[in-house]
Amino acid sequence: MLARIAARGDDGVWISLVPAAALRARADELAARGPAGLPLYAVPFAVKDNIDVAGLPTTAACPAFARSPAADATAVRRLLDAGAIVVGKTNLDQFATGLTGARSPYGTPESVFGGDLVPGGSSSGSAVAVAAGQVAFALGTDTAGSGRVPAAFNGIVGLKPTRGLVSTAGVVPACRSLDCVSVFAHDLADAAAVLAVLAAPDPADPWSRSAPVRGRESGARARLALGEDLDFDGDDAVAARFAAVADAAGRRAAGVVRVPTAPLREAGDLLYGGPWVAERLAGLESFLAEHPDDVLPVTRAVIEQGAGHSAVDAFRALHRLQELRAWTDRLWQRADALLLPTVPTTFTRAEVAEQPVARNLVLGRYTQFANLLDLAAVAVPAGTTPDGRPVGVTLLGPAFSDDRLIHIARELIEEAA
Repeated sequence: MLARIAARGDDGVWISLVPAAALRARADELAARGPAGLPLYAVPFAVKDNIDVAGLPTTAACPAFARSPAADATAVRRLLDAGAIVVGKTNLDQFATGLTGARSPYGTPESVFGGDLVPGGSSSGSAVAVAAGQVAFALGTDTAGSGRVPAAFNGIVGLKPTRGLVSTAGVVPACRSLDCVSVFAHDLADAAAVLAVLAAPDPADPWSRSAPVRGRESGARARLALGEDLDFDGDDAVAARFAAVADAAGRRAAGVVRVPTAPLREAGDLLYGGPWVAERLAGLESFLAEHPDDVLPVTRAVIEQGAGHSAVDAFRALHRLQELRAWTDRLWQRADALLLPTVPTTFTRAEVAEQPVARNLVLGRYTQFANLLDLAAVAVPAGTTPDGRPVGVTLLGPAFSDDRLIHIARELIEEAA
């Protein structure tokens, strides 16, 4: 593992690494104990640098913000208790604000597919670390799509659990009411194994929720919903690849229903175009005031938009969101999962530099609504375009359908992709 990391050199993936001697000491400790009772015995993993790891700084990709946590985030501690080995902290869009991976003073990693493609964000380093074979899995966070967009750009699985299923204690908040700890993995089985360790209530997290007790899965084929008005930003190659995967998945499903995506996109627009951007400002207002020159201009501009929304705006948006949630709840009476493209197109680092905000919003078109509507999601790779660019698809379902979505992805998507 150390050799693979060293071979890639300064690839913009890592912000800090656990010293090699400490990694070997951890391995020796585990070897002496043995694998009994440790479901993640000696499995190396990476942690997005807005999640605390004791002994390593937490920067959120802002050096002036750096802090030295005395304790691990709950999610990290659960993985360590299961026998995993934390390798280091990974790069991200500053303060987890962005979906490109191009908003960090620590550089912009390139997608493992090359071609100057952005890695996706905000969990850019975590996704590339997994896709490049540097670690077996990685933790990210996902508020607007940060655990799914980088998965699409790097051809791996990105699991966004139900809000509150995995503790966010020890995580630098982006939008505290919406934040999730996410999982990047090479395949669905690995993602499920990690989620099984992470998913548990945490009294240290006021947003923590317990999954309801469910009966045994019936084994019946899933009913699939497909969007009928998809917009791929003019990318015919991605559109064609998605259509092929959707068609194959639909043939395997118990039934297919077509649904408009406009209500979902309207909900997603509330995140940055509505008052939820004020929640980002609520967490960082004092830091921005004290360190005006230590935050990237594009990051500061996005967050400071929150000052333009009133309490009246917030309540109006909450009322509209409840209507959109009711619409979405009715969808699950007709379908078990909704299949959408993870991202409608791809962008290079040069293209993002030309239009950093507009192209960021394009990448969030089919991800930003998930947490606002209280959905679970799993992003899976779906092959490539003829010119070699990655294509990803996402299955979404109601809250606490996480295990069911993984099962449906195996059943309908893996073979189709």
